[in-house]
Amino acid sequence: MTPELPIIGSLVSFEGDAFDYVATKSGSKLLRQKASMARLHSRPDPSEVMIQDEFDSWIRAKQLLRPDYQVELTDEELQEEITRVLTTMNPQLPKNIVEFNFKEGVFVSVVQTSHSVVLLDVEGTALHKESEEAKQQVMAEGGEVGVADKEKDGGEGEATEAETQAEEAEDDEAGRHDSAGDVQTLSAGPKKLTNQFNFCERATLTYNNPFRDLGTQTIPPPRATFTEQVMQFTIYDAYQEDFDAQQKEKEKEKKDKVVLTKKDEVKKKDDKGGNVTTRMLLAMKTIERMINQNSYDEIAQDYRYWEDPSDEYREDEGTLLPLWKFVYEKTKKNNQHPEGAVCLFTLKNPSFPEYICTTDSGVVCVDIHPKYPYLMVIGKYDGNVAVYDVHLPTREPQYESNSVSNKHGGIVWEVRWGPDMPDGEINFFSVSGDGHVYNWILMQNELSQTVVIPLFLSSEPIPGPDGTLISLTGCGSAIAFHPLDPQIFLVGIEEGYIYKCSTAYSSMYLATYKAHHMPVSRIDYNSFYPDIFVSCSTDWRIKIWEDKRSDPLFVFDLGAPVGDVGWSPFSSTVFGAVTSDGKLHIFDLNINKYKAICIQNIVSKRRNKLTRLAFNYKLPIVIVGDDRGCATCLKLSPNLRKKVRPPKKGPPVEPRQLEIMKLEKLLALVREPPVLTKPPDLPIVPEK
Repeated sequence: MTPELPIIGSLVSFEGDAFDYVATKSGSKLLRQKASMARLHSRPDPSEVMIQDEFDSWIRAKQLLRPDYQVELTDEELQEEITRVLTTMNPQLPKNIVEFNFKEGVFVSVVQTSHSVVLLDVEGTALHKESEEAKQQVMAEGGEVGVADKEKDGGEGEATEAETQAEEAEDDEAGRHDSAGDVQTLSAGPKKLTNQFNFCERATLTYNNPFRDLGTQTIPPPRATFTEQVMQFTIYDAYQEDFDAQQKEKEKEKKDKVVLTKKDEVKKKDDKGGNVTTRMLLAMKTIERMINQNSYDEIAQDYRYWEDPSDEYREDEGTLLPLWKFVYEKTKKNNQHPEGAVCLFTLKNPSFPEYICTTDSGVVCVDIHPKYPYLMVIGKYDGNVAVYDVHLPTREPQYESNSVSNKHGGIVWEVRWGPDMPDGEINFFSVSGDGHVYNWILMQNELSQTVVIPLFLSSEPIPGPDGTLISLTGCGSAIAFHPLDPQIFLVGIEEGYIYKCSTAYSSMYLATYKAHHMPVSRIDYNSFYPDIFVSCSTDWRIKIWEDKRSDPLFVFDLGAPVGDVGWSPFSSTVFGAVTSDGKLHIFDLNINKYKAICIQNIVSKRRNKLTRLAFNYKLPIVIVGDDRGCATCLKLSPNLRKKVRPPKKGPPVEPRQLEIMKLEKLLALVREPPVLTKPPDLPIVPEK
């Protein structure tokens, strides 16, 4: 028989006379007591003695495993009872909350909210039988209010004498008036409710209808339990399917945007290749480029490798080699008004433009974004501006100014892309003959317009009608931004003045230069030395200016109206200009400070006149355009693009620094010397 042991907090199991496991120290003491009592009453068994010895050795060798960071406490601290009190206070509830009272104008404290936290709130449908709502429901169902079985605490089913007499009286009364009871029973039927689907509207009466409360219980929506394993490849497949769906939506939107607009018969394009697939068009384009490459092979070789050998025998002169002519036959004889076109050419196919866009008004100026070369902004003859994306298949502008209100009041003479806004929005500036400089911001769905500065003349206001004074406004014709400080820009007007302005100040000019006697055609900053800029005008003159100096450093008279001028990107002293007599002038101030080192006729003087000039930023190439829509590409000879040789002695100097030093050395010869103050006279010492 297995002995029974009262064990507290321990587990002991016996099989015969041996035990399997002892969990606590109290259990071991109890076993020792039982073993000692067994030895007193009976002879000890050798097996029990051996088991007791093994148990004692196991108890001694047992060590508790404790972490290193556990606090070591004494026996008194371990036996100390610690009382833990649970309160209903919410420790995370905010205290000392105040709010501002606008009526009194002071901060007032908010009453402490309740500490109770609602975990579950279920609204039931049961009503108390004595409530007003329960009584109304009973009456609506045809029952009697107040009828209930009342029982006394003294016994079950025993009624008092008064109750018995009352019941007998009621029975007699019921027997006498049976017929009347039947009538009352019929009249006390269920209350008839109004039909909510067939009623008359009373909204035309003078009082409002009373509000009604209607409570309903809806059927809960169906629910289902599902399981799924989320793996890396399932996530990738889901993202890939979503990306494919987005691409299909974008392609669908692009196809929807391509809508053919109705235009004049002159602008309508022949639809001969309607059934030609995209691959066939690409193959035809490749074949056309190969044919042009073979046809213009000699020009391509000269473009890359030709150097004029005669420059070795004339140091102060240079030549220009004509290469290609880019022209679009349909716009060759277009007038300035009412229609225009924008054509983009490539050297791989000089015979036909890669991109053609026709406009409803003449295009006066164009600018390509330096960071996003697929964005192109144009200024029109009617005062509108437009932004095109050459990546898209459509030829419609992505952004265009409003032809009624959101536009210039005159011809847009020049447009320039500006640096991106702090929030990343793209913007550009335009100057027009209406006397305003506008900043246009490309918003998500529209083109936002802001007036940067009105170009008021520095003259006194003139009297107008009704005795008012009117300030005269100049007609803007050119604009140029500082290479290092994008907030500073120069504006040239048709009255011959050049104003130095800032985008941060719209009410005043930073400086005024009385530059020319006729309209200013173009202003350009020197890319190596930003304080130097050049201007040209139709008064036949080119002037080179230095910032913060009212007088020009150099003045050149070309004998014809100057249409455009620009500094070269490879030399700090070389610039070019085009005139209305069809000539291109190249100057190098380091070689000759008085006249051009190259003057060459580009177009016929009687038929055409040159209007624009642009240098290539990487190759010694210059492109000039005339008023007939023809652009001519020319290559500069070695004498027109000489570079400064680095000094043989001393540390190495970068090429850009050499160009700056070359220009500073040249400017030191033409700058006015600083005014020296006369020293005071020394007293004359008499001779002894």
